[in-house]
Amino acid sequence: MTVGDRDVQVVHRFYLQIDGVNLAVFLEISGLQVETEVFEYEEGGNNGFVHKLPGQTRVGNLTCRRGVATSNELFTWYMQVAGGQIERRNLSVIIYTYAGEEMRRWNFFSAYPVRWVGPTLDANTTDYAIESIELAHAGMQLG
Repeated sequence: MTVGDRDVQVVHRFYLQIDGVNLAVFLEISGLQVETEVFEYEEGGNNGFVHKLPGQTRVGNLTCRRGVATSNELFTWYMQVAGGQIERRNLSVIIYTYAGEEMRRWNFFSAYPVRWVGPTLDANTTDYAIESIELAHAGMQLG
């Protein structure tokens, strides 16, 4: 192990918290990303390089996958939005260490579901029934 690897943690336990309540353990959460657009500007008379200027910064939607639970809260929330009743909520994605201590937290503001995908039903498999929900939000910060 090199010096830089000492702080690297295996991510095995994480939660999605909605309005301060740990909703559920998810199998996978993706979309933790921020990207800044880059504009290229060519300066007349200077053929040696092209200026690269920062543009608008965008954050990705969160996609959360979990086994189908007895609670229909996520589906109900999505159906409210689909029906025109947009209820925005604040979210946090929290990673815990093996010891159960909070290691990292990302906070997301004014989130609402934009896509729900139900499980694939196949009687020939013993896999878990997985549902996913995609959440748009108005920005994120490191907690």
